[in-house]
Amino acid sequence: MPDVSPLFILIIILAIGFGVVNGFNDAANAIATVIGSRVLSPRKAIILATVFNMAGAATGTAVAMTIGKGILTEQVISQFQYVPLIAALAAVIIWASLATYYGLPVSLTHGFISGLAAAGVALAGSEAVVWGVMQRVLLAVVTAPVLGFAGGFVLMVILFWVLRRSAPARIRTVFSNLQIPAAAFVAYSHGKNDGQMPIGMITLALVIASKDVSLWERLSLLDHETGWIIVVSALAISSGMAIGGWRVIKTVGMKITTLRPVQGFAAQTAGATVIELASRFGIPVSTTHCISSSIMGAGATTRLSAVRWGIAGNIVVAWILTFPICGGLGYVFAWLLRMVL
Repeated sequence: MPDVSPLFILIIILAIGFGVVNGFNDAANAIATVIGSRVLSPRKAIILATVFNMAGAATGTAVAMTIGKGILTEQVISQFQYVPLIAALAAVIIWASLATYYGLPVSLTHGFISGLAAAGVALAGSEAVVWGVMQRVLLAVVTAPVLGFAGGFVLMVILFWVLRRSAPARIRTVFSNLQIPAAAFVAYSHGKNDGQMPIGMITLALVIASKDVSLWERLSLLDHETGWIIVVSALAISSGMAIGGWRVIKTVGMKITTLRPVQGFAAQTAGATVIELASRFGIPVSTTHCISSSIMGAGATTRLSAVRWGIAGNIVVAWILTFPICGGLGYVFAWLLRMVL
């Protein structure tokens, strides 16, 4: 049985809160294009995303293990236990809530990782961080959006060539229908990557409380001790999408560029493919930036001016600010918690 201390309960509450904020901001990207191109109503899109988010969360836990076991060393977790988790969660929830209020899609993945790493440095110096894993994560920070943009652009060029003799009305009908499975693919890939974040946090807290490291190997929807973690995390993300994701959906699905169904399909497919590949290697990436960049790539095939680069610039600025802000907050919170606890 885990030691159910007040700090353990606080971690669970913060992790669920993280899931809700993830739904506000990051997970909203999974359905932004299908709503932006008016293929599905927001209500139907949220139901679709909920089902496939949970499916993704249940079928791959590599990213959860990276989050829980790969950022900070075992010695730091053993010595300081919940402190770095609380500091990182508080940092990213504050930043993401502020960004969501202004309709800016930011990466909760990058925010949490930078907050957690900075908290570790505040507590035990630079040796607290597993820099080999951090290098892979930081490399993906740059390459994933580039691959998303290139994938959206190339796939759209291919579709233009394949469909060059097809009637526009026929294209609209076919790709309106195809956007639905494409949106499901995005939601599934989100659950397998970003959706793993609260799962990794709660499992780490459970490992600390119970001192049972075998929980990582048993992390499964079918396991009676860990299955609830996946269900609770997926429901938290879905709740966030339902009650607060509309601002970000409008930015990503409607303001970056005017999306036709064929462009929405290309953007979703390209972005989800990048996320899925990263998930297979246990590398946390940002759904926000993979989907946003693939939308820019698909939109740029019409003409460069079709992309509202001012909006795109705001997204890039928010993305860049995520690292120093969450890192700074994580460092300060960890330092304060160390003084208090």
